[in-house]
Amino acid sequence: MIKALQTNPLLLLLIATTLEASGDAVVRLALYNPNYVGPLRVLLFVLSASLLFGYGLFLNLAPLEFSRVIGLYIATLFIVWQIINFVFFRTAPTLPILVGGALIVVGGALITYWKPA
Repeated sequence: MIKALQTNPLLLLLIATTLEASGDAVVRLALYNPNYVGPLRVLLFVLSASLLFGYGLFLNLAPLEFSRVIGLYIATLFIVWQIINFVFFRTAPTLPILVGGALIVVGGALITYWKPA
């Protein structure tokens, strides 16, 4: 299965960014939601640690040079983070976030795909 995933770096990055953004959201829920106490809070921290480990694993499975994969990763992360932010916290991105995000996506594409002569 891992070999099959390695043939699709974009899928690996999508999985990694989804795991990272979800793990961060679960940490935030565990820290700031007063309804999550005791064993439930500990369980949320363990869940978030597992999600964040998965992010590191899938990111590093991508068969791309790390200096180039990071551009595509950051662009993908921005998009996934906005989706996760809306799903977990019901917060839509503002216009400055969308404009700044467009710059992040363009910059990520340049880092990943621009091959200097």
